[in-house]
Amino acid sequence: MGTRQDAAFEMVLALHRLLRSLRRASPTGGLQPTQLIALSLLTEAGPSRIGVIADRVPCSQPTATAVVAELETLGLVRREPDPTDGRATRVAVTEEGVGALRGVAHGEAEVLLERLGALPEEEVERVLATAPLLRALADAGR
Repeated sequence: MGTRQDAAFEMVLALHRLLRSLRRASPTGGLQPTQLIALSLLTEAGPSRIGVIADRVPCSQPTATAVVAELETLGLVRREPDPTDGRATRVAVTEEGVGALRGVAHGEAEVLLERLGALPEEEVERVLATAPLLRALADAGR
């Protein structure tokens, strides 16, 4: 591997470790990672069919169905008719679902800010300035 490949590999590992540690250290409201991903997708993309959720999480369609059923039981999503196909349904996030997702994200952000406190201020600013770039990279995969 070349220098760029090594750096990309190290970044992927570091991002996985960081996200996993933030999730462990902050309250999730009892939501599992796949449930949080599904809520996030529905919040960003709007109402979607189960197959779309499965493709974007990614997971199997039976797993997506189970995740949606759990979220529906918790009142975080609801099913609605698909306006383009009367035989199909879409899943939409509820206000409670948006609130739950924001609560988890705010909790993780608080933990991140605590950890950033161990860095010099100039490095904190550099780390926080990467947010738009990371968002663009995440969106590029769609």
